[in-house]
Amino acid sequence: MADDTGELCDNILRGTSARLPTRYGQFRIHAFVCPFSGEEHVALVRGRVEGREDVLVRLHSECLTGDVFGSERCDCGEQLDAAMKKIAKAPQGVLLYLAQEGRGIGIANKVAAYHLQDHGVDTVDANRLLGFPADLRSYQCAACMLRVLGVRSVRLMTNNPAKIEQLEAHGVRVTERIPLEIPAKASNRDYLLTKKERMHHLLRVGPVSAPRARR
Repeated sequence: MADDTGELCDNILRGTSARLPTRYGQFRIHAFVCPFSGEEHVALVRGRVEGREDVLVRLHSECLTGDVFGSERCDCGEQLDAAMKKIAKAPQGVLLYLAQEGRGIGIANKVAAYHLQDHGVDTVDANRLLGFPADLRSYQCAACMLRVLGVRSVRLMTNNPAKIEQLEAHGVRVTERIPLEIPAKASNRDYLLTKKERMHHLLRVGPVSAPRARR
């Protein structure tokens, strides 16, 4: 880790940890408060990660609609499921669940953005019409969380090059990018294309297969 994040990381508030049995396997959950934004984040840790290199890691921004309610407007819930399954099979792994709903604009504004999208605006322009950038998130606290956990380098599950750039800018060495692509659905293909074409996510967005007719 580079020294430029040291002061912030020294001030990050780490709460207690606890055992967390899940349908994916056994984890420990660690609570953090970012001194910078006041946001509360959690880390789900599998295995011993302190002092380890090439730890499998996912930075997952909170998505109430996708993670909890199974929304198919986005790929978030399925990405979370896929990441948890991959970490569960790895010797060590970390999932950082970050309180950055709606790419950082919050749930109320996210629903307002959905309303604009229902009227033909894409996800980037919806955010901008509401007075926000396309993506308001920062991964500085994520870098600090990894530092506090003692992770020395990561294999990052992501399609978003901004996550790699920001982690490395804040001293986290990313040794490998592991794609986390979910097949497109009719309900989210335009959303995925917008992420690819306007937000430069590393995605292959194929055609949507027509559903089979029932016999």
